[in-house]
Amino acid sequence: MRSINNRFRGRDLAGAHAHTRRASVLVVDDDDGVRSFAAQVLRQGGYAVRSLADGPTALNVVSRRGPFDLFVLDLVMPQMSGDELARQLRRAHPDVKVLFCTGYSEKLFETRETLWEHEAFVDKPVTIDGLLEAASLLLFGHTHGPRHRDRSST
Repeated sequence: MRSINNRFRGRDLAGAHAHTRRASVLVVDDDDGVRSFAAQVLRQGGYAVRSLADGPTALNVVSRRGPFDLFVLDLVMPQMSGDELARQLRRAHPDVKVLFCTGYSEKLFETRETLWEHEAFVDKPVTIDGLLEAASLLLFGHTHGPRHRDRSST
């Protein structure tokens, strides 16, 4: 985790535009280390992050809280795959944005030829920059993160 802290030292990304709502991200991964890494990177990148270990719990949280702006999902998990979780989330919220973070990207294409709209994937192991750029691209259409969006809306 030292490299994450060094990457963000001296930057106040989360508080740069406190007057605007931070984009919310739900990270779902059964691997504690990966889940913790992704959550920390995204928090320090300016996002409001919640992390969970499995799909059924994620569905419960979303049913009570409502959708997040972005879902970062492991593809291969024991109780429910990330692909199945994304399908179930779309039943109630068709426009959810999903970033699959996986070491098994070929499994995404076993039952379909392309990704759906508002979907992307990054291969594990993902870098700090790779995760932040992919999240920003899905959420804002550019790789500059939430701060760039705030400046352009004024």
